Amino acid sequence: MTARILVVEDEPAIGDAVAYAVRSEGYEVDTERDGGAALAATRDDGYDLVVLDVMLPDLSGVEVCRRLRQESDVPILMLTARDGEVDRVLGLEAGADDYVTKPFSMAELLSRIRAILRRRELDRVAVVRKPARIGAIELLGDEHEVTVEGQPVHLTPSEFKLVALLASEPGRVFSRREIVRHLWESAYVADERACDTRIWSVRRKIERDPGRPERLVTVRGIGYKLVPA
Repeated sequence: MTARILVVEDEPAIGDAVAYAVRSEGYEVDTERDGGAALAATRDDGYDLVVLDVMLPDLSGVEVCRRLRQESDVPILMLTARDGEVDRVLGLEAGADDYVTKPFSMAELLSRIRAILRRRELDRVAVVRKPARIGAIELLGDEHEVTVEGQPVHLTPSEFKLVALLASEPGRVFSRREIVRHLWESAYVADERACDTRIWSVRRKIERDPGRPERLVTVRGIGYKLVPA
C-alpha cells in the first residue's frame, strides 16, 4: 500500500517543491498551508506521515504537533529554521519524531521520510512473544503499549522505540550515539541533544518525579539505562 503523506507548509514555493519531490518517490501527497487546516485534514484522512513546518500563519507548528499528538500517533517530521534550536526542542517535546533544518537538501528530507516510514512499517509487523517487565514498567510489544504500575501510558512511536531499546537489556548503559542511531535510522543522524529531549519526554510519563528519575537513569558522561523501580 502506498504511503500517504501530508505536507504542511505556508510558503508555496517550498510546499510545492516538497510535494513534488515526495510524489516523485511514489507516495501520495496532500498539502495544507495552515495549522487549522492541517488538524482538520488529519482528522478526516488517515496519513502515514506529516511533514510540518514550525512557522505557520495561525497555529504554530509546535502547537499543531502538540494537538495532533493528543489525538494520533502518526509520525511527525518538523521543518525548522537552522538557528531555531528552541523550536526544535519544543517540537520534540511536543511529540515530533524527527526534524530537518532549513535550508535543507531534498535528498536529506527524502532520506528522513524513507527512514521514518521504514521504522513505521517495522513497528507494525514486529511482534514480541511475551511482555517485557522492568520493575513497574511493562511493555506489550505486539500492541505497542506500555503500562506503569498497571496504568496505561501513551507513548509516541519514537518514545516507545526508545523504551523498547532500553528494556531489551535492562541495566545496560546505552550511549547517546547508540540511542540516536536507533531512533533516527538515517544517513543524516540527528543531533545527540535530541536524545536528551526524548529522554526527558519519556521520563515525564514513566517516573514518579521526572526531576529525580529512578527508572530511566542517567549515567554521567556515558548515556542512559532502564532499571527496576
